[in-house]
Amino acid sequence: MKDVTYFSDCLGDGFEYTTIDQPDDYEGKVIATVIRKQCSMPSTKAVLYVHGFNDYFFQSEMAQRFNEKGYHFYAIDLRKYGRSTLLHQKSNNMRSLTEYFSDLDEALTIIRQEGNEQILLSGHSTGGLLVTLYASKRIGKEKFDVVFCNSPFYDMNMPEYQKKIVIPFVAFIGKLFPNVLVPGKFSEWYGYSLHKEQKGEWEYNLNWKPHSVPALNAGWINAIHQGHLAMKQEVIVAKPILIMHSNQSIYSKKWCDSYFEGDAILQVKDIINGAKKILAPKRTIIAIEGGMHDLILSPMQVREKVYTTLFEWLKGILK
Repeated sequence: MKDVTYFSDCLGDGFEYTTIDQPDDYEGKVIATVIRKQCSMPSTKAVLYVHGFNDYFFQSEMAQRFNEKGYHFYAIDLRKYGRSTLLHQKSNNMRSLTEYFSDLDEALTIIRQEGNEQILLSGHSTGGLLVTLYASKRIGKEKFDVVFCNSPFYDMNMPEYQKKIVIPFVAFIGKLFPNVLVPGKFSEWYGYSLHKEQKGEWEYNLNWKPHSVPALNAGWINAIHQGHLAMKQEVIVAKPILIMHSNQSIYSKKWCDSYFEGDAILQVKDIINGAKKILAPKRTIIAIEGGMHDLILSPMQVREKVYTTLFEWLKGILK
């Protein structure tokens, strides 16, 4: 049994966090952070939510929805993200997606230890890519029972020639010289569509989730490229998996209200193509009309559809 101590989280309202100390890596000390909010009713069901790139856990409404359905809610700020970013670290920095596997292992161990017998592993965007590949590498040793991917990052959203020439070249550089900086490419309008101080309805820490992404390490590009290469093969997952995505992608170089009506980060066809490569005992792919990139941050009517669809699907699996 691990000795786990929780402290009041910055979200307040019953949220707590605990810190996981991990072995040092190429930047030095490493931690991950588990955040939880327990439901008021007795339950042995739980969810672990894994955020995306340029992200961290702040979606308190999502926790409330799971609590109302009888799930203890847990989220993780992976190493070098959000609550887990240390002063000596470069935010988001990694050299392999497998670096996060031990973060998930430890978080799931804590959740099991706290009496949860049925666990949903949920990931958004890069977190969706991560949990898919993690599930494929933990067959027979799963500490979870079902997987949910919210707009998973299964491929780069760029022209084919860039995917075939530019990305492999940068990835090769990143393998040799992981700290070489590569300019980030990320529309700040997506952040504007979310944040309360701009066009959106959500409040979150702009130091942990800025509108414009700082330059990336080439090692990060290589890590993502290796993950995408794995997704182009048949990916075997031994647990039921649900993949949800918007019905359309949005491309605009200036602000427009269509940012509230589609995925402004990924190409939905790439998500569908990646999802179809997954072999699982139950694989479900669902398009959400008008969904934003993070489906659960979509306008109210749309996210209600997301939650209804998700919980109806789960009812047939987790009793």
